[in-house]
Amino acid sequence: MTDILSPLSRRGLMGAGLGMGAGLLLPDGALAAGRPRRGGRIRAASLSSSTADTLDPAKGALSTDYIRHYMFYSGLTQLDSQLNAQPDLAERIESADQIIWHIRLRKGVTFHDGASLTAQDVVWSLLRHKNPATASKMAQIAEQFAQIRATGKQDLVIRLTGPNADLPAILAQSHFLILRAGTNDFRTANGTGPYLCAQFRPGVRTLARRNPNFWKPGKPYLDEIELIGIPDETSRVNALLSGDVHLVIAVNPRSTKRIMASAGHALMETQSGLHTNLIMRQDRLPTGNPHFVATMKYLFDRPLIKRALYRGYATIGNDHPIPPFHPYYRADLPQRALDLDKARWHLQRSGLDGVRLPVYASPAADGSVDMASILQEYGSRIGLKLAVNRVPADGYWSTHWMKHPLGFGNTNPRPTADLLFSLFYKSDAAWNESGWKNPRFDRLLLEARGEADQAKRKQLYGEMQAMVRDHCGVGIPVFINLIDGYDRRLKGMFPVAMGGMMGYRFAEHVWWEG
Repeated sequence: MTDILSPLSRRGLMGAGLGMGAGLLLPDGALAAGRPRRGGRIRAASLSSSTADTLDPAKGALSTDYIRHYMFYSGLTQLDSQLNAQPDLAERIESADQIIWHIRLRKGVTFHDGASLTAQDVVWSLLRHKNPATASKMAQIAEQFAQIRATGKQDLVIRLTGPNADLPAILAQSHFLILRAGTNDFRTANGTGPYLCAQFRPGVRTLARRNPNFWKPGKPYLDEIELIGIPDETSRVNALLSGDVHLVIAVNPRSTKRIMASAGHALMETQSGLHTNLIMRQDRLPTGNPHFVATMKYLFDRPLIKRALYRGYATIGNDHPIPPFHPYYRADLPQRALDLDKARWHLQRSGLDGVRLPVYASPAADGSVDMASILQEYGSRIGLKLAVNRVPADGYWSTHWMKHPLGFGNTNPRPTADLLFSLFYKSDAAWNESGWKNPRFDRLLLEARGEADQAKRKQLYGEMQAMVRDHCGVGIPVFINLIDGYDRRLKGMFPVAMGGMMGYRFAEHVWWEG
C-alpha cells in the first residue's frame, strides 16, 4: 500500500518514493534568520502581467498566475524542497494498487466566504478539468480521472484509468488547487489559501491581504502582498535595487553582480529543470531527417552556452528533459558533446549540406537567440547554412511555437518524470513539440506510471531518456538555474526546484524584518 500522509513506517513510504509529515519540510537553515514575525507589506514583481491574467487555477499559464493562485487557494498536497509530496488539505492519501486512491480531508478548513471545505468541493474542483468548457491546462492529465466521488463529508475516492504512483505529486500542481463547488465567477478568489483577494486587476496588479482564518496555525506572516508584472528584466532589477519592489523573479545572470554589490539585497539560486530546447519537427522536411537531427545535436557547444549565456548558472543537459539532480536521471548515458566531425558526417548523409535553412528564435524562449547564433556559427564550419530569424517575444507562443520546422521552445520545471514525458513526448500530447511518435515510448510511459518498485521505475525512465536523446527531434543543451533577487529584510526564503519564488509559494512562508 502506498500511503503518503499517515504515520506508517518511514521505510515503507520511502520505498514508494514519497515523503511523509504534517507540513512543508524546510531545508536546514531555512529558519536560521530568526523566529518568524507577523506584519509588514511587500511588493513582488513577476515576469509579466496582461489582460489574460486569471484567478482560475485551471487556466494558469505563467509564473504570475501560479504565484497568484498559491496566495488564494490550497491544494490536496504540496511539494517540499525535494519535490516530495506532502500533506496540505488532504490529511491522508492511500492506495493499495495505485489506481484506487482514498483521500481524507482535514477538518475545520474554511473558504474565504466562511463555508466549510467538504469532499464535494474537491470532487467538483477536480472533475471540472475534464469539462472541455473549462479549457483546463491540465485537461490531458485529468483524462486519467476515471471517477471521483465523495464517500463522506471529509472523504473521497479517486479511481484512475490506470495505475499512477505519482498522483500525490500531480495533485500538488497549482492547476489542481481546490475551489468551492460551483464557482464560476473569477473576478475575485474564494479559496482556502493564506491570503484574501483584496483586489484583482488583470494586467495591473493583484493585492492580497492576510487570511485571519487560515487553517495553518500562525501563518501567513505578512499583512499584505502586492503582485505586479515587470516584463523587462533590467527594469525589474532596477525596481528591486531602488526599493520599489522587495522580491523579483527571473534575474538574468548578467544582473547578478549588480545585486550582489548591494548590501541590502541578496540572490537565491535554484537548480531546476527549466530549459530552452531546439525543436526539429519530425513531421516536416528537412527536420524530420534523423541525420539532420543528429547534426544539430552535435553542434551544441554546451559548456559555452552554460558559460556565455548563463554565466555558470546552468547545468549541462544531454538532449532529454530529465536534469542530472533528478532521482530518475540516467547517469550512464554518454554525454553528447560538440563534435564537428560527427556533425559533418551526419549532414552529408542528410543531403542538406549547402542548403539554407531558417531557424526561428525569440527572447520569449530564454537564450534561444544566442543559441541560434552559436548553432549558425558552428554550422557554417561544416557547410550548414542556418538563417536566424529573430521574432518578437509578443505573440511568439501563439504565432511561431511549433509552427516552423526549426525553432525553439522553453519548458518550465515539472515535479515528476511522468508529467514531463506525458505533456511533451507522448505521441498524442498536445505539447509534443517535435511531433515525435514512438509507440514503444508510449508503452513504457504507461508501464512506468504504474510501477511502484522504484528501481524498476528508474530503469524504465532511463530507457525513455535514451530514446529521447537518440531519436527525438528535441535538443536540450543545458538546464537553466533560477535566480530570484530579494531585499535582505525579507526572511524565510529557500529554494524549491519547481520554480522561482520558492516554487511560486513564497507568500505562505516569508516574513518581514523591516
